[in-house]
Amino acid sequence: MSNSSTAIPTQSVPTPTQALDQNEQEQLALIYALVVTAHHFFGSFAQLFHPIHDPRVPYLITYPLDTMCFAGTLMFLCRLGARRQINNLFRSNGPSEAKFQSLFGVETCPHGDTLNVLYSRLEPNEVQEVSCLMVETLIRKKVIYRHRLLDRYFLIAIDGTGMLTFPERHCPHCLTRTRNGRTTYYHPLLEAKLVTPDGLAFSIMTEFIENPGENPTKQDCELKAFYRLAERLKKRFPRLPICLLLDGLFAGGPTLALSEKYHWKHFVVLQEDDLPSIHEEFETLMSLTPENHLHFRTGLQRETQQDFRWMNDISYVDSEHREHTLSVLECLETRPDSKGAYKTTRFKWITNFNLKTNNVITLANQGGRLRWKIENEGFNVQKNGGFALEHAYTRNATASKVFYYLMQVAHTVFQLIERGSLFRKAFPAGVGSAKNIAFRLLEAWRNLRLRPDDIQQMLSVRLQIRFVPP
Repeated sequence: MSNSSTAIPTQSVPTPTQALDQNEQEQLALIYALVVTAHHFFGSFAQLFHPIHDPRVPYLITYPLDTMCFAGTLMFLCRLGARRQINNLFRSNGPSEAKFQSLFGVETCPHGDTLNVLYSRLEPNEVQEVSCLMVETLIRKKVIYRHRLLDRYFLIAIDGTGMLTFPERHCPHCLTRTRNGRTTYYHPLLEAKLVTPDGLAFSIMTEFIENPGENPTKQDCELKAFYRLAERLKKRFPRLPICLLLDGLFAGGPTLALSEKYHWKHFVVLQEDDLPSIHEEFETLMSLTPENHLHFRTGLQRETQQDFRWMNDISYVDSEHREHTLSVLECLETRPDSKGAYKTTRFKWITNFNLKTNNVITLANQGGRLRWKIENEGFNVQKNGGFALEHAYTRNATASKVFYYLMQVAHTVFQLIERGSLFRKAFPAGVGSAKNIAFRLLEAWRNLRLRPDDIQQMLSVRLQIRFVPP
């Protein structure tokens, strides 16, 4: 590479220059996409992490707080899989050190153990607020407005997952499970993600499922965590039009009461063995209203057949004798599998939408059906797509939460890069899987040499970033 400063154009994608070969141009495009995308949506990294209070003595600080948080976020963006890889891949690497110098004015990337020490002293709720502000910013900038259900409701899918498992007690808050005389200590959590039909899944809030001490009379659980999460979500986003997407665990009076109290919409999966009185009333009323039936074909070649049935104004009295009025929507979907054989799947939800012929298709396909997005685009990606959700980045309980929240920050930024026009124009044919993007970003961070002026030019770029469907 030439020693001259690399020219960074102020258009959507860097253009080739004689100073760079093709591989270097591709690396430049990835660094450009990372820096410009983060700056475009969230401002400087100091602004991004400003909700977090630094507990350290100011005159003893070597690495500013934004540097420390960015290093952890970059670990997840590049999908290193372990904290020690920060030391192996980011430290003592010339191009990496130069980028940290240009962005933060520090000599190199902080050590992974240094991150762990600081993260153990941070307030997790303040780190959680970073994700809240990111989603709030995307809403305010109307990035996801076109994905609202019925042009109004933001879809919030809520589901639980396991994070860490240990053969011995990890902390006083571990949940325990004993099978065949063997006790496992584990840390699950309940996650709320804003999801869209085209596969975006942004973490908006997390509730950790944990016991108050080593010997609780009753263990914490998903339902208890849901009530806490719902209260926090309403307090943090009091005027956000929300439609909850929930699995069958939450089919019951408390969930219905919460939706009524907070003026939220909801779709709750209704399993065959859940709420038998609702199933019975639904079938009885359907026999009297055959007009509440709709046949629909979809798919590229209209190969998928959907049969909808629905009923409004079904009465339900919960275990606390509270009366609720709800609707039931059912979809029987028949589609060919990979071998051409047709298979039928039943979907059924309880909801508080008023169901009509002109809205049931939209409500089912762009509403209730999207609950699985939190599992596929959320948990599955973070467990099996290189983020290593189930890896113990630390044994400190507080630092563990901070690492988790920074993973969510990285996942949000990564999705904005992957779907954004900067990346798509630079790589019109794509680069394969998301893991390949992360690997290429890592190689670019470690190998592409940039001068401080190059980074500053990136930070001064003003442009529009549009999102391309997958």
